[in-house]
Amino acid sequence: MNLLDTVLGKENQAPEVLTSTEAFAAIALVAITSDAVLSEQQVRSISAVLLRLKLFNSYSEDLINQLLEKNLSILRRDGFNTLFNTAKQSLSPELREAAFAVAADLVMTESIVTEEEKNFLNDLYQALDIPCDIALKILQVLMIKNQR
Repeated sequence: MNLLDTVLGKENQAPEVLTSTEAFAAIALVAITSDAVLSEQQVRSISAVLLRLKLFNSYSEDLINQLLEKNLSILRRDGFNTLFNTAKQSLSPELREAAFAVAADLVMTESIVTEEEKNFLNDLYQALDIPCDIALKILQVLMIKNQR
């Protein structure tokens, strides 16, 4: 927290604004950090996943990394809830199901899905206003994809 934050308080700061693509990446990032752990390998995994998506086909690896760094700085400075809420508000409606699918895939590729991650996915589909039947279909397909 800097000196002005101490005097003025964080609530006097202008809210962070994200583009829809930044918000999409932020949803992936918060999915990975929903269990309060974030490794360098997980950040690389998010970058690799985003680079394969049509939405990011015009992005270079460096641009993806800059986008993730912006989201990471919000996460470090303002916390999980602020990044999540900012991303949720900034994400365009047509990208919500895809963002949920990518977030769920990132969570479900881990060998153990924690209770926090399960709760996060449940909260995420509701926060993004994704119908329950669609969220269920996405999760069922991902279960098949990530079978061991």
